Amino acid sequence: MTAPTYPPKPSPGDRVAVLSPSSGLPGLFPLPYELGLRRLREDFGLVPVEYPTTRRMGSTPEERAADLHAAFADPSVTAVLSTIGGDDQITVLPHLDRKLIRAHPKPFFGWSDNTNLLAFLYNLGVVAYHGGSVMTELGRPAALDPLTAESIRAALFTSGPYELRAAAHYRDTDRDWADPATFDRAPETEPAGGWIWHRPDRRVEGRAWGGNLEILSWLLMADREIARDPAAYEGGVLFLETSEELPGAEEVFRILRNMGERGLLARFPALLMGRAKAWSFERPNTAEAKRRYAAEQREAVLRALAAYAPETTAVFDVDFGHTDPQLVIPYGGTVVVDGPARRITVTY
Repeated sequence: MTAPTYPPKPSPGDRVAVLSPSSGLPGLFPLPYELGLRRLREDFGLVPVEYPTTRRMGSTPEERAADLHAAFADPSVTAVLSTIGGDDQITVLPHLDRKLIRAHPKPFFGWSDNTNLLAFLYNLGVVAYHGGSVMTELGRPAALDPLTAESIRAALFTSGPYELRAAAHYRDTDRDWADPATFDRAPETEPAGGWIWHRPDRRVEGRAWGGNLEILSWLLMADREIARDPAAYEGGVLFLETSEELPGAEEVFRILRNMGERGLLARFPALLMGRAKAWSFERPNTAEAKRRYAAEQREAVLRALAAYAPETTAVFDVDFGHTDPQLVIPYGGTVVVDGPARRITVTY
């Protein structure tokens, strides 16, 4: 892998690209999108710049790649933010110009289906940022969660170590984005319970790699953006999270088992597992069902680690991914998992 480089950070007043490399959902749900744009301007002091496919559903992979090229090549644009995820960004990857993007590195913020682009940038040696999409985090009803706001601000504007903190409360339920009443009050939250540590007997410092587990499984199947030689990830910090599609515990185990058979799991002496999203509109689980789902997922991960990476230190219920609040993880950047001290520090 190429040695990592942190791109220069934007400053208040700068222009930043707002793109939809996956899905043009801003066109269907303008309320959270417009709210996110307003907060970019008013709370973060940035000037959002839209592109032809930002609000357009059904854009072709070639059109979305062209918008990415335009954003990275524009010297007046100092960062690139995704609007939201989706499910077909993998089709955009073959159309990306590696030389162009490597020659104009910029901080990229996105997660979920944007795991595709994060892995792509990792292979170019460009540190990117897992988190901070415009519709989901910046467009949160009422206000950003304070932990989310602090993490995004630090990742956007500062460089250096940043210690992650466990949330006291979290949310994984959603309300209808098409209903204006959704944005009249803050989301309901519940006690978070803190991080759960497994084998916290070591201090691990390494490059962060991972993202959404389902998307990584697709990249593995398509043989894209994942090194053929697992030794490329030796000593890194693996971080994983699952989506609102609520993959079952057995599916999670099988993906991790297959990563283990490929020799990947054993390369990572530390794993951060995002808090499991356990509710969706299709599966509005009760509180007890949510607890059971999260516990079964944790047991599935531990079963895979026992088989393929028995010495790995793991931390569960870290707040990144599909729940709220969301902490930003520097993809390809340095992460320190200090088991004895029960601390996680990232470098933005």
